[in-house]
Amino acid sequence: MSKVAVVILNWNGEKILKTYLPSVIEHSKGAEVIVADNGSTDKSISFLRTEYPQIRIIDNKENYGFAEGYNKALKEVEAEYYVLLNSDVEVTPFWIEHIIALMDKDPLIACCQPKLLSYLEKNKFEYAGGAGGFIDYLGYPFCRGRIFNSLEEDKGQYDDEKEIFWATGASLFVRSKTYWELGGLDKDFFAHQEEIDLCWRAKNAGYKIYYCPKSICYHYGGGSLNKTSPFKTFLNFRNNLYLLYKNLEPGTQFPIFFKRFFLDIIAAFTFLLKGHLGEFLAVIKAYISFIKTKEKIKVKRQPIKNSNIKEIYPKSIVFDYYLKSKKKYSDLKF
Repeated sequence: MSKVAVVILNWNGEKILKTYLPSVIEHSKGAEVIVADNGSTDKSISFLRTEYPQIRIIDNKENYGFAEGYNKALKEVEAEYYVLLNSDVEVTPFWIEHIIALMDKDPLIACCQPKLLSYLEKNKFEYAGGAGGFIDYLGYPFCRGRIFNSLEEDKGQYDDEKEIFWATGASLFVRSKTYWELGGLDKDFFAHQEEIDLCWRAKNAGYKIYYCPKSICYHYGGGSLNKTSPFKTFLNFRNNLYLLYKNLEPGTQFPIFFKRFFLDIIAAFTFLLKGHLGEFLAVIKAYISFIKTKEKIKVKRQPIKNSNIKEIYPKSIVFDYYLKSKKKYSDLKF
């Protein structure tokens, strides 16, 4: 069994692999590097077999999405630590060693992430993870270094090891034992926010999620779905409802869903006023899908051992950002 297995989920990403895989090969000495292919129809697999015959390929045969694609692949991987790495991530020297050293010191750390910077603007934090993820009490995720679309320049302000709420799925280190203890990623999410769900379940079970600034990765982002994709909007809104329904204590759900409904309606009509009919309809479809499937999601709730999670922001990040102009994590008071 390997100590560390770096698993890259690929779907029609031949060009992306050509760009980013070399850094992974160069800086992942001692780790097993695996590409799990999600039913690609391009020449990804033939490219890998020709150019990187040392890399193990797991062929999922079809596109199962991010969550189930990883679940199926990881069942075939034996390692103490999994690293779920997006195909559009450039890694740097010792990116693995720094995080494994941190996790080895504390068995309660279930997941950890590196500092995630932008591949295009390497002095700025990247949207998908920044310097560690958090969430407000209404379920809106944000990061140190990124609140909504406001991205901070990296000036070393977040160079402290810190317990966080969620670790980015773009470069997610997770103990294999804990991954399966929690049931892996939830396949019903398909893609987007499934890593937040996994981390919230870990928090509810009494584990810790950490950020390690010594490990640095550069993420391009948006490799599978365009940022303005109605399908991506649908997934983000629906999955966020799943996230709340699964992980909140049952007695606290109604007032939170009541407030979220009105905020989401405002978001939907904002899309419409901007001429984005597809995004408007995506929000409506997200609610319809949630209502139809919530009983299926309900049975996935897990016992909550830790109800005092300090990494949940007790105020509304929407209110603070748009009405109080709090654009940086450092502006917030937990």
